[in-house]
Amino acid sequence: MQNFKTMKYLKYITIIILIFSLQSCSDFLEQEPGTQTSIDELLQNKEGVLIALKGLYRDVEANVRGERFAVYSDLQGGNLKFTPTSSGNSAGQITSGVNIREVYSFEDTAETSNFVSFYSGNYSIINQANLLLEYTPKLSDATDSEKKQIIAEALTIRAYAHFLLSQVYCQNYSYTSDASHLGIVYNKESIKAGLKYPKRETLSVTYSLIIEDLKSAIDNYSDNPSMAGPTYSYFNRNNTKALLARVYLYKRDWTNAYETANDVITNSGFQLMSSENYIAQWAQPDLPVSEALLEFSIPKDAENTASTSMSNYFGYNSNTYAKYVASNDLVNLYENNDIRKQLFLTVNLQTLGNGLLTPRPYNFTRKFQDNAGYVAFRLSEMYLIRAEAALENNQSAIAMQDINTIRARANATLLTNTSNLKEEILLERRKELCFEGHLFFDLIRNHKDISRNDGCISTNCGMTYPSLKFVLPIPQSNINLNENLQQNESY
Repeated sequence: MQNFKTMKYLKYITIIILIFSLQSCSDFLEQEPGTQTSIDELLQNKEGVLIALKGLYRDVEANVRGERFAVYSDLQGGNLKFTPTSSGNSAGQITSGVNIREVYSFEDTAETSNFVSFYSGNYSIINQANLLLEYTPKLSDATDSEKKQIIAEALTIRAYAHFLLSQVYCQNYSYTSDASHLGIVYNKESIKAGLKYPKRETLSVTYSLIIEDLKSAIDNYSDNPSMAGPTYSYFNRNNTKALLARVYLYKRDWTNAYETANDVITNSGFQLMSSENYIAQWAQPDLPVSEALLEFSIPKDAENTASTSMSNYFGYNSNTYAKYVASNDLVNLYENNDIRKQLFLTVNLQTLGNGLLTPRPYNFTRKFQDNAGYVAFRLSEMYLIRAEAALENNQSAIAMQDINTIRARANATLLTNTSNLKEEILLERRKELCFEGHLFFDLIRNHKDISRNDGCISTNCGMTYPSLKFVLPIPQSNINLNENLQQNESY
């Protein structure tokens, strides 16, 4: 009886917090330091809606660029390992990051989940997107085209947040033959519309709703961005199609994956980086690579100084270095003449072994140095999606041609036959898209085992597919709030 009362109390407290944040103040509603306003007041005109939309992008950027998600897929899949502590009593010791420690060992728990902020952050983003979708059609000081553009971006953000949740909390699409296994709660109304306690959809329905939102967004986009600033940091028709192509790939809808990726390649106006500029493009500070379809801008202060970026996790300079470096599992996959091997900076770091500090080599990536942002989509991925979809549609010659386009740019040996092409595609994705959040999800959607060798300090360095631990637990605090929210099996 006492436990029941405690859970009910927690539920009511959480509801009160949600209502309070909705009616009074949150980062979403903050216009300038010390000035906050109500939702109804802020969202009654175009200026207020655009302030809210800008704040929404800030939250999206923070959620994907945060350590948990930014390193998750590459760490779990085996592309990353940890650097030794640089100083102090623990100098030379290698430990996992505190924010991902249990997740890294496939031992996360619902009660103390490493990813509780990622889960709640995405649903906060979804709620904010829904508020924009509810208020924007009522604007009297915006043109129909302006309103459609805002709606398109909000729909895309809503779909993107739901898709990210499905990656982390749902088994892959073909885990069951008809994708009837658990998906996620798909919210299409803000909390302001009334508190509800929905059940999780099946994954099949979840994907249908994601695709529905993205298609609707694509139909609403105009050629004029809703806000000033770097266009590569906002959703538009091209990068929304890139997201849709990725969703189709994960759904194993090969025809639509091919057509959508091909559309981006053919009609976006973007070109692959050249061999000559490939390394320099990744090394340039502040700006994304030229083929980036979407890279969320990192936050900067009034002096245009970045307080945080992807270099927080991957950075290296002569005085300090970050927590994550490439594993030899990854580095050894590249041929010696592959220019992508030049993206690794090898540095000797003092490492504790057998009670002694000795220098050992570590490979930092040049992809995310200086003020690097989170690369959400770029054109190379579209070529690799088109290749995989073509192969599954029995167009192996096209698939090989697309792989060779990426390999030729890297000065890697070209494929001359189509044997074992599926594995070649997955290998090329691992090499080309490393540290961009793909490997673990690629392995699982292809029913592959996890094998982490070099630098693995986990209690579980290998995991056989299928595994209930390939998804994370829904945070217990959310289960307490919604009695209809079903927990993932084994948690």
